Amino acid sequence: MQSLWLSLPTEMKLAVIDLLEVEQAKTLAFVSHEMRKLCASNIFQNVILKNHEDLTCFLRDVPASYYPFIRRLDVCTRSAEDRSFVGTITATRTEAMTTLLSHCTHVERLLLRLEGSLAKDVIPIFTSLLSLKELSIQNCGDEDTTPISERFVVSIAASVPRLEELSLSRISRSQMHARELIGAAPFVPLVRGDEDIEDHPLLGSELSLPSLMRIPTLRKLVIRDTHLGDPRWATAPVACPLEILDLGSSYHETEEFNRLCTERIIQNVGATIDEFTLNTSFGSSEASTSVARPAQPTLKKLRKLHLTPLVPVDDVVDTLTTLGSSPIERISVQCFEYDVADVCTALQDFLALRQERADSGFYTQLHEICVTITESLDTPALGACAIPCGCSDVDAAVRLQEYCRDLLSQGIIDDADFDCKVAGDAAMDKSGFDWL
Repeated sequence: MQSLWLSLPTEMKLAVIDLLEVEQAKTLAFVSHEMRKLCASNIFQNVILKNHEDLTCFLRDVPASYYPFIRRLDVCTRSAEDRSFVGTITATRTEAMTTLLSHCTHVERLLLRLEGSLAKDVIPIFTSLLSLKELSIQNCGDEDTTPISERFVVSIAASVPRLEELSLSRISRSQMHARELIGAAPFVPLVRGDEDIEDHPLLGSELSLPSLMRIPTLRKLVIRDTHLGDPRWATAPVACPLEILDLGSSYHETEEFNRLCTERIIQNVGATIDEFTLNTSFGSSEASTSVARPAQPTLKKLRKLHLTPLVPVDDVVDTLTTLGSSPIERISVQCFEYDVADVCTALQDFLALRQERADSGFYTQLHEICVTITESLDTPALGACAIPCGCSDVDAAVRLQEYCRDLLSQGIIDDADFDCKVAGDAAMDKSGFDWL
């Protein structure tokens, strides 16, 4: 049997190895020196380094000749041991990351969970990552003591030759680009001392977050827990065919401020957006704010809309109404378990409004509403329900009511909170609903 395996062409061996789990490939690698080489692509295809110590051990124990096999890399620079010298190891972390990335010539997806910024010396390495399509940079440290500058991440993102998807979390504004925030209330942490980051060949010295719109290959942008109050978002040239946009909010600012920041960004980049995730309500109120009120945005290509639990339940209907002129086909609403009843009631109100405005083209292309329940933003969904909306809104409302009853029977919501009540006949015409 072993001789038969050894006689197979290399292509057939690789095809079999591709079907193996990582642990199975590791076992097969001990068969022969040839198998060790062939299994390397499977074993090192997906590498996760959970902390700085894992990164150090990987560099020490794994020959650099195996690094080109890495396709997906998840690396964290946070130390699992001594927390007393966080601010003194930037050079060590930068050297380790530079060593690793300089040999990961075929990495396609890269997740960097950094405890504070690395030194600027790491930025040129990203110009050589020709296969990198998806990049995520998160600050896993304290924004006040170990911030990551917007200038640092924008320079990195613009340096990746074929970047298509970018995700940023807890990135700090640079004092160089946010002088209006110096001494202003509420307090927003600013990064100082990042002026030494060199001008970029594409962006020059303008390394603020809005300059991301000038990356010509970018199709997906996610920004979470980051201050989006830069007024340049309204005027930044848009050179990318952006299709997917996920905008979060800043916990340093008010809900109204975050709402208007989101609207301002959409006003500038919304023309090409196909999928949009909202973490704030949408549609300006009359509250006073320092952010200039944008014109009513039009998302002419928007087909998929996602609302996270951070969108206030009371604003769900208004938010959906604001986007009523877009050709939305699917709405997904994620909510916390204690908001389920209120969310279902809000969606019933929305379905009634859609019925009333049926002749005006209000959400005429909507096919489905999906409700997902979660305990927190970081935990898996507890349950989900897809509600078809292609034919009768009465059917959709009844389906929503049945879903509420299922949640009640499962104990996910209790009887005291259950106010999601609707009565409707699927055979009734468009004259209206009988709401209870």
